[in-house]
Amino acid sequence: MSKRLVIYVDGGSHGNPGPSGIGVIICDEKGNVAKNISKFIGDTTNNVAEYTALIYGLQEALILRADEVIINTDSELLAKQLSKEYKTKDAGLKPLYEQVSHLLTGFKKYEIKHIDRSENKGADRLANKAVGEESLF
Repeated sequence: MSKRLVIYVDGGSHGNPGPSGIGVIICDEKGNVAKNISKFIGDTTNNVAEYTALIYGLQEALILRADEVIINTDSELLAKQLSKEYKTKDAGLKPLYEQVSHLLTGFKKYEIKHIDRSENKGADRLANKAVGEESLF
């Protein structure tokens, strides 16, 4: 029997570039949260943060031994680059795109969904929390 996980990812940068964080929520098919990730990733851009969040999410899904993943992102750029509607021309994003593409080969099946920001509030909250906690130090 295959194991399917639903991943919500978000990356945020305060300043773009600026202090950045990632938020990832991984749920089972019934919607039960299997893992939350909130991590400060230093100064970078929104797009790098979005890709980094996805990389963390995919790595965690592999650790959890998922066969299939449904990736939910509110980043139109990320969704369209991964579905090959847009080319990945930015030199800073190319290695991240390649890493995501490599991680996706670890799954029998995957789906990338572009969702509205209102459907991604949990991951957004985790990304902002990571940036906010870091600014306290």
